[in-house]
Amino acid sequence: MPSTRNSLAHRVRSVVEFVQGLKVTRVFTQYNQRRGGILAAGLSYQAIFAVFAGLWVSFSVAGIVVQSTPELRDALFTVINQSVPGLIDDGSGDGAIDPDELFATNALTTTGVIALLGLFFTALGWLASGRGAVRTMFALPGDRLNFFLMKLKDLLLALGFGVVLLVSATLSLGSTAALGWVFDLLSVSDESAAAVVTARGVGLAVAFIIDVLTLSTFYRIVADVPIPIRQLMPGAFLGALALGALKVLGSVLLGGATSNPLLAGFAVIIGLLIWFNLVCQVILYCASWIAVGLADRGIELPTPPHAEPVRRKPLGRPRLRRLR
Repeated sequence: MPSTRNSLAHRVRSVVEFVQGLKVTRVFTQYNQRRGGILAAGLSYQAIFAVFAGLWVSFSVAGIVVQSTPELRDALFTVINQSVPGLIDDGSGDGAIDPDELFATNALTTTGVIALLGLFFTALGWLASGRGAVRTMFALPGDRLNFFLMKLKDLLLALGFGVVLLVSATLSLGSTAALGWVFDLLSVSDESAAAVVTARGVGLAVAFIIDVLTLSTFYRIVADVPIPIRQLMPGAFLGALALGALKVLGSVLLGGATSNPLLAGFAVIIGLLIWFNLVCQVILYCASWIAVGLADRGIELPTPPHAEPVRRKPLGRPRLRRLR
């Protein structure tokens, strides 16, 4: 009987050690040890303000150009709603932002310029927070780059992400036109099941490529983490797959989470918070995945010269007060 118990205990111990040794388990463990959940929650809360501010700033500056091309405008709104479901009202009345109000913004007044500057720094604040969160996943110190240089860097990156959004909308518009031409050539109806599935697949493929490039840029340039390409790309691919799954299941996930009738008046904001939390967790989980992979291969990341030094207080023997 004792030998049977010892054998069972040995098997249980072997299973536990096997599960603990899995990369997925170690990624989850490291994510929790480095407060990934708290960081993702803070990032998702800040993302609400950053996205609204970024849209207001973008359409205040470039709204006239976008509005003059209805096809590009509709494609841009489609891309935005694919990235953040429920953000732009598509006519159903369930969106958080009315498209007409975006084009009605006026930044040419004194009040508008002041509001534009305030929202500008709000939008850039998320990049700074995201940089710190990702560096925490890699156990890297903070960045001590000059404040103005850092804001200039964030501005260029924000402009770059805006250009990527426009390029994504343009590619979506171009792919739709190309598919329409191919369907007409093959005498296939645009409303047929094959046409709908093909168009959806092409759209997801374009979004996947853009997500891979965006995540790679976020880790390497925004967070300033010098990850080797061989370790970076698998993590970026994994993150892009997770984001693609969220986009496909977004309406189902948010619909179930906001179905409580008591929350009907706040359903849109709650849905956005849930969505941003999921996206931020994907970003940080993939960062943790890459960090664990680097540790498995014994690769140590060099600390940039402008990074904040890690200060470790030496442990000394405690001093005991003498009782008088």
